[in-house]
Amino acid sequence: MTVVIGFEGSANKIGIGIIRDGEVLSNPRRTYITPPGQGFMPSDTARHHRAVILTVLKEALEQAGLKPADIDCVAYTKGPGMGAPLVTVALVARTVAQLWGKPLLGVNHCIGHIEMGRLITKANNPTVLYVSGGNTQVIAYSERRYRIFGETIDIAVGNCLDRFARVIKISNDPSPGYNIEQMAKKGSHYVELPYTVKGMDVSFSGILSYIEEAAHKMLSSGQCTAEDLCFSLQETVFSMLVEITERAMAHCGSQEVLIVGGVGCNLRLQEMMEVMCKERGAKLFATDERFCIDNGAMIAQAGWEMFRSGQVTELEDSWITQRYRTDEVEVTWRD
Repeated sequence: MTVVIGFEGSANKIGIGIIRDGEVLSNPRRTYITPPGQGFMPSDTARHHRAVILTVLKEALEQAGLKPADIDCVAYTKGPGMGAPLVTVALVARTVAQLWGKPLLGVNHCIGHIEMGRLITKANNPTVLYVSGGNTQVIAYSERRYRIFGETIDIAVGNCLDRFARVIKISNDPSPGYNIEQMAKKGSHYVELPYTVKGMDVSFSGILSYIEEAAHKMLSSGQCTAEDLCFSLQETVFSMLVEITERAMAHCGSQEVLIVGGVGCNLRLQEMMEVMCKERGAKLFATDERFCIDNGAMIAQAGWEMFRSGQVTELEDSWITQRYRTDEVEVTWRD
């Protein structure tokens, strides 16, 4: 049996998970939370990760009931992500691999999300919508690559939601996106916002600029409530995502959709995607916040697949890559 430990820390979550042949043995996580109206800076996030990473590592081993000798491979997030947090976690993973005498594996963060989604949902060959704070892509597997069929041409959907949360001072605890989702449930008046789909790609920066400028005027004049704005923003951006996902499904002849990434646990997005899937006679797969929000187990799972197919990362090659494309990775563990 192959046991892999995974280190994830590409943004404001630090997580360490252990996988044994498709079984999640442990998956502790910590989140760096900033005050309302503020984002998280790379240096402060890295400082947070440094402060807690050894505690999380200890927790992961204790929850799994394992010792370092039981681990077969150490996987870490190579990228994409924020430079300082990525470096912090990579350094610890490299150190641990050398101390324990174990092989090391650099994992693509996006592929970690996909492989975790496939493991948990048992989706066979889905069209994947990957939506998070840093990424928005529609992906399908073909000829040993995860091919990108459509993506954002500017900012990610999660970034758009997070930055809107800052404008109206929504709390970042547990996450801005979660709090927008809860407020949107109380919204009833739809405010029309720009809808920007360009072929297979989407753009969120114009919507963000528009709502940033309009929000204070509309709220102060009583035209709508903060809940209405949250509702309207979600409905608009999620409609765009459903449209490009359906187009990719038609192109690939796919009958499955898998939603992964932090925004993927939004129940309204899942509900809208479910309607589209039912109309096409297709099936929707999604996970909850344990596995769709950044976590160590997803890096362990992708590392498990890679390690079993004969991949390892030599120490001199174990750097990080902030801009690491999903389709750069040769998928040696499928077919």
